[in-house]
Amino acid sequence: MSLSVRTTSSKVPRTVTSKSIITKSQGGVFPQKAHSVYGGSLGGGTRISSTSLQSRIGGYGGGYGAGYGGGYGGGYGGGYGAGYGGGYGGGFVAGIMPGGCVVNDFQLNEKATMQNLNDRLASYLEKVRSLEAANAILERQIREYYEKKGPIAQRDYSNYWNTIKDLKDKIKNATINNANILLQIDNSKLAADDFRLKYEHEVVMRQSVEADIANLRRLLDHTALTKTDLKMQIEGLQDELAFMKKNHQEELAALRAQLTGTVNVEVDAAPQQDLNKVLEEIRAHYENIIQKHRREQEDWFKNKTAGLNKEVIHSTEIIQTSKSQVTELRNTLQSLEIELQSQLSMKAALENSLADTEARYSAMLAGYQNQINMLEAELAQLKASIEQQGREYALLLDIKTRLEQEIATYRSLLENQDIKTQIPVNISSSGGSHIITSGGSQSSGGTKIIKTGGPTIQIKQTTSTSHRTY
Repeated sequence: MSLSVRTTSSKVPRTVTSKSIITKSQGGVFPQKAHSVYGGSLGGGTRISSTSLQSRIGGYGGGYGAGYGGGYGGGYGGGYGAGYGGGYGGGFVAGIMPGGCVVNDFQLNEKATMQNLNDRLASYLEKVRSLEAANAILERQIREYYEKKGPIAQRDYSNYWNTIKDLKDKIKNATINNANILLQIDNSKLAADDFRLKYEHEVVMRQSVEADIANLRRLLDHTALTKTDLKMQIEGLQDELAFMKKNHQEELAALRAQLTGTVNVEVDAAPQQDLNKVLEEIRAHYENIIQKHRREQEDWFKNKTAGLNKEVIHSTEIIQTSKSQVTELRNTLQSLEIELQSQLSMKAALENSLADTEARYSAMLAGYQNQINMLEAELAQLKASIEQQGREYALLLDIKTRLEQEIATYRSLLENQDIKTQIPVNISSSGGSHIITSGGSQSSGGTKIIKTGGPTIQIKQTTSTSHRTY
């Protein structure tokens, strides 16, 4: 039987050490099973152990140590991938070809292979169980964290409610008292404004009445002057009348004296008039004139006084009407100003209450928003942690399932096959590829290509009729 392995690597550079051979090439595809894809991508490459061991236990130990032990020591994320890819993939090749690349004649033992596979499976299952236990510990810690946090959110604040209620009642009473005091102050201000307006109104009315009294006094003085003038005119006319009467008496006496001292001389002339009659006519004429002037003066005085009285009455009525209108307008203005002040006070009180309410509810809303943000952040962290643990758990379950499937497949193959041939392996290099050839009884066989995420390995096998190699 002959076995050849062709290895080509992907774009990841590899290094060659004294203990291992790492293939290098460009653009290769590693044909292997699904489990080796995980191992190749996370393990950093395909490692073929080159440790030459002559014993069965040493051979499998070298494959397992280089693959799983060294890989798992690198860490959980990348370490376990390296362990699975390098350990399982390379380890199995090392199990088939003890020593990795250069292997002397070595008789394969089915029981040792089964025991090695069982040990590896037990080790993997133990690691899976340890990771499941770690996951359970994390879940328990999360539950304990929320259990510890839960009672804090559910503390019994019933003892504080009475105190809070009393404080709220005190605040409410103080607010009501403050509002009442402010209302009393506003009412006092409005009353003071009312009294001030009334005082100003009374002052204006007093000034108006004083002005009217002054006008009436001036009118009375003018009327008194007119009356005095008329009296003086009457006295003048009476003096004139007395003077005229006196002159008339004197003229009459002179005429009578002349008549008594004269001699009757008959003259052939016209008869003389009666002087008494003439004097009576003159007296009557002047008395008529005096009576006429007196009536005219009395009529003029009466008409003038009546006109002035009418003007005074009309002016007084106009003044009273204007005063009543001004009073009504002032009362209306005063009531409107009082109502305006009350509305402004109510508006200011409502604005202050609205500002206090907005500030209080804004503070409450900000507190609630901060709590919501904190809870959302904690929820996001919890979701991220749960998703990470879920991915890790799913990855471990997938690895476990694939390992169990592979082990079951290898177990069934090993139970049906009896490998009793020594496998000499020769490695030849051509360019960026490495060919591993295993010698035995030569016959025509097939080529098996194993894919991983790294290089490409072609295993050319030639089997006889009674032996089969992988």
